[in-house]
Amino acid sequence: MTRLLCLALALLSCASFSLAADAPPAIAAALQALESVHALTEVALSPDGRQLVYGTSLTGSRGGNEVEVSALFLADAHDGSHVVRLTACPGTACDEHSVAWSPDGTRIAFVTTDASEQPQLALANASGGAVHTLTRAHGPLDTPRWSPDGKRLGFLYAVGAPRTPGPLHPLARDAGVLTETVYEQRLAVIAAGGGEPALLGPADLNIYEYDWSPDGRRFVVSAAHGSGDDNWWLAELYLLDAHSGTLTPLVKPALQIASPRWSGDGRRIAYISGIMSDEGITGGDVYVLPVSSGTPVNVTPGLKISVQTITWNGSSKDLIATGFAAGEGVLATIDVDAKSQQELWRAPQMIWSNTLAGLTPGDAGVALSRDGRFSAVIRQSYTSPPEVETGPPGQWKPITRLNQAVRPLTGKASNIHWRSDNFEVQGMLIAPPSVTPGAKYPLVVKIHGGPAHAHYPLFPASPDSYDAVLANQGYFVFKPNPRGSYGQGEAFAQANVKDFGYGDLRDVLSGIDAVERSAPVDPARVGICGWSYGGYMTMWALTQTDRFKAAVAGAGLSDWLSYYGTNNIDTWMIPYFGASVYDDPKVYERSSPITFIRKVRTPTLLVAGDRDAEVPITQSYEYWNALRRFGVKTEFVVYPDEGHDFFKRSDQIDVMERIVGWFNAYLKPSG
Repeated sequence: MTRLLCLALALLSCASFSLAADAPPAIAAALQALESVHALTEVALSPDGRQLVYGTSLTGSRGGNEVEVSALFLADAHDGSHVVRLTACPGTACDEHSVAWSPDGTRIAFVTTDASEQPQLALANASGGAVHTLTRAHGPLDTPRWSPDGKRLGFLYAVGAPRTPGPLHPLARDAGVLTETVYEQRLAVIAAGGGEPALLGPADLNIYEYDWSPDGRRFVVSAAHGSGDDNWWLAELYLLDAHSGTLTPLVKPALQIASPRWSGDGRRIAYISGIMSDEGITGGDVYVLPVSSGTPVNVTPGLKISVQTITWNGSSKDLIATGFAAGEGVLATIDVDAKSQQELWRAPQMIWSNTLAGLTPGDAGVALSRDGRFSAVIRQSYTSPPEVETGPPGQWKPITRLNQAVRPLTGKASNIHWRSDNFEVQGMLIAPPSVTPGAKYPLVVKIHGGPAHAHYPLFPASPDSYDAVLANQGYFVFKPNPRGSYGQGEAFAQANVKDFGYGDLRDVLSGIDAVERSAPVDPARVGICGWSYGGYMTMWALTQTDRFKAAVAGAGLSDWLSYYGTNNIDTWMIPYFGASVYDDPKVYERSSPITFIRKVRTPTLLVAGDRDAEVPITQSYEYWNALRRFGVKTEFVVYPDEGHDFFKRSDQIDVMERIVGWFNAYLKPSG
């Protein structure tokens, strides 16, 4: 339902937050601390393991204005020395990302932006020298990958599209006769020496992910016909001829798919499949498909880990995977024939080699040398800021010191485990910087979006990190991962199917019981908040219990029946509800907060963007109007020209201040 649930896809870091003039000093100081964090967005290792490129954010100048851009740096992979900026436009504010090393390690492809902020494909020599631009594109492009022989580059290209594909951006306003203009994301191939790219596959096919076959003659792609924003949840696997563009169906999975990867011998394709509520937010089991038979096999059945990324580990027998397991990141090898796993590393931390918005693992979890013996990752925890680390898989040491001066805003971050119904459930408990013996503290429960997502141990680094600001100001903050979340395998992730709001709320409430037994919190001062599915769970919880004394719902969902016909991505709901709202309205009504709205008594702040395509603002209007009719204390703040994620920094800061102010007004923290 939301790719990431909270406020800020664009806030990768190192940002110059524009604080409101009347911002309380404590909030201003906390936001300045968030500002000090240098986000690391990707790391790509050369095939021989000697060099790497990492991405971070810098302040640049564009048109006389200060802007934040993603920048790339080339460095020695073993000690981080000999750092050189890798850029196609020195002295200007280019956004540069998505690094791909050539198979022989001599060249580096990446995405840059030209003077009009149009993404283009650039090519650099690893030994230095001029960087040149390969494309003259018109529309978003991303994800360059070299052909195995190093003579061609593939990339994803939405020709003529006015914005980056995906439903998180503000929706265009309707006017006149309604029609749908679809800009499909195609797979393009261009010669490494330049020229015009060839677009492959049917014009109505939107391609989400791809991988070259080892012989360079075909691609495996995940794709769907029709609007790319709407139909990712229906994507299938296909083979696509690299020259003719001929498309051959391969697998129509029961659930969502991600990360198709071709084995080195060309005989098998691995991918991740499971129930996933958001494109790019991956979790599930690993399947291996023999290309000749077309019958996929689950090679991780019953695994109590949500696998997030996979890559073949220098052979056609073993995969190396990253995953999330009840509050801990995991790196493991998977023997696909034996269906067994061997853990190489596990800790209450997160690792990846590139990210989705700096908030969750993206396309890859670990960067490997060709022989698989050396690796690079970005590693962090809730209280340790990110750095680039390298070494044998699972034995990394930091080679950057970008955040050595950064200090955490909060106190200890602990994993909490409890039992609810037949499940073992996990969450994070964030403490204030100091805790006075004998004192009792207010507690705020923050519900994550998704629902197929999780609270990961990520270092707070942007205005969506209001949990850290609340903890900094004297709150305990509880971040549960109830059923429906990633972290405990596919059965747990599917445990809220046809049961939204019921079992997952029981998990949250029993988790609060566990927190109250282990931490000095005041049961009379408990609040709840969340964004997207977290906003829905906030709205729902208030109809089921009087336990919460204050609430904040961002981009929340109040009525599944009206939501179905007004949002732009309704296909995501079928796997969860089992049928469309037109075929089984009762299952939608059963989980709708509006059905039980008369029970709400909790003071509630609602915030939403007026051009949200994922959760239309009308959902917040419905809830707000009902609360007003029944005399419940409420406030509704509408942010013009914002979508599901907020991109305007002034709006992000305003939301942060309002959330903290609302809880301060009703929970009255001490100190």
